[in-house]
Amino acid sequence: MSDDKRCDQLDIYEIRVRGGLDRRWSDWFDGLTVIPQTKGVTLIKGAVVDQAALHGLLNKIRDIGLPLLSVIRLEHDENE
Repeated sequence: MSDDKRCDQLDIYEIRVRGGLDRRWSDWFDGLTVIPQTKGVTLIKGAVVDQAALHGLLNKIRDIGLPLLSVIRLEHDENE
């Protein structure tokens, strides 16, 4: 992470996977919010410190065998 990037400007990601996870998985995914969706899809959402942390999360998803459906970086609202 660059020195000029403040912690309140972390990138927010939405990661969708095929597979049913419940909210108890949040701690395992470094505190990101785990939201069960319909049709066996789970949304994992939250702030990610840097690209290395993002790759770590993707590795965890791979390691438990969940098919990755999408990874979306959300735009920041400077007023948030």
